[in-house]
Amino acid sequence: MATYSSDSDNDYASTSRLFGRQRPIHSVLGGGRVADILLWRDTRFSAAILIAVAAMWFLFEVVDYTFVTLVCHVSITSMLIVFIWSAGADIFGWTPPSIPKDILQDTTFEEFASTLHKKFNNFLSTCQFVACGNDAKSFFLAIISLYVLSVIGNYISTLNLLFFGLLCMETLPFLYERYEEEVEDIAYKMKRQVKRTCRKFNADFLGKIPREKKGK
Repeated sequence: MATYSSDSDNDYASTSRLFGRQRPIHSVLGGGRVADILLWRDTRFSAAILIAVAAMWFLFEVVDYTFVTLVCHVSITSMLIVFIWSAGADIFGWTPPSIPKDILQDTTFEEFASTLHKKFNNFLSTCQFVACGNDAKSFFLAIISLYVLSVIGNYISTLNLLFFGLLCMETLPFLYERYEEEVEDIAYKMKRQVKRTCRKFNADFLGKIPREKKGK
């Protein structure tokens, strides 16, 4: 009986990281504020973002709010709360509302914009490199991925797709970092099994296809 396992199974050691990654996942994600949020280093802020995104999805997708209506209703509610609070402060001696002039610091926007700009430029450079045919494997993988995404888009609304994408960004990196060894072990076993299947298919089918000899 033919065996399809070989020493090539050991080419991908179980200690190798997923996708050939050499740096920690925090460094791969940028190593800044965005990486801290995605990896839940700041638990409160990450949870607040996830809850806010889920609430927005619920209001737009389930309640059927429009963006303008939601902004108006939120503004009306906020103004009413501040008005009642201010009026009650004069009547009942409450502490008057103290609203900070700067909700977010300028450095927060600058860091976010800088990270987004860098990632976008790297993405465009990679797309150009792949589209020019420099990496055939990545080219066909990109074509297939875009096609699959277009098919999914026919059955899932853009809002649901964005929410699902944001949900994955908020959960998958964190879960991967937490259970890295288990994920790497599963990935190693899957890759080894794929290699064996490819060799078996090549030996049982492709290898039996008659080929025309050169010189005839």
